[in-house]
Amino acid sequence: MRYKYLLFDLDGTVSESAEGVRLSLESAINSLGVPAPDLDDYTLYIGPPLLDTFRELCGLDEEQSRRGALLYRDVYNEKGKYKNRAYDGMKRLLEDLREQGARTAICTSKFEPFAREIIEIIGLEGCFDAVCGSTLDGSRKDKKDLIPYAISALGGDLERDRERAVMLGDSFYDARGARLCGVDFIGVEYGYGAAEGMIAEGALHLAKTVGDLRELLLG
Repeated sequence: MRYKYLLFDLDGTVSESAEGVRLSLESAINSLGVPAPDLDDYTLYIGPPLLDTFRELCGLDEEQSRRGALLYRDVYNEKGKYKNRAYDGMKRLLEDLREQGARTAICTSKFEPFAREIIEIIGLEGCFDAVCGSTLDGSRKDKKDLIPYAISALGGDLERDRERAVMLGDSFYDARGARLCGVDFIGVEYGYGAAEGMIAEGALHLAKTVGDLRELLLG
């Protein structure tokens, strides 16, 4: 295999999660008592860090955004995280990658404990060598910070191993993080992001299905 370290975004790449994310975001916005934006376009809020969503999509200040993030996490922990399922074929792909000697990690802007729970909920426990996500204080939320963290969690080092690492995701944010870290990026079109944004950030390949992704990684 070309890559040893494979870093997977979670929402829209490994997990179909839009229903739970939207439910939690709508509830948080209603609790804040602020005007609700149009949430029909998933590209606007599935992919960006949570604090950025409240700041940029909802137009809130820093204090309101942090309050919104806490409200969101409460609802997501109670209800939203259960509205997830793994994409068809994903478990088999992950198992086969590891059989070929690859080391795999979740690399997500989602709060790390939530990411760990979701992996169990969707039946992929044991399919990843590491699950890497953000912190409650909003640090380590961008992919440019998460990618080095995830490679390190897999036993590698960004400076030494960047040519052996690849980020896999469905959004501009995933692609930009990969570019800033100098690692390859493979985008998936079956998720919630837009192909144009991933291409603009230098996507090496785009996969329309999990089967296409399998072909790109395993041949």
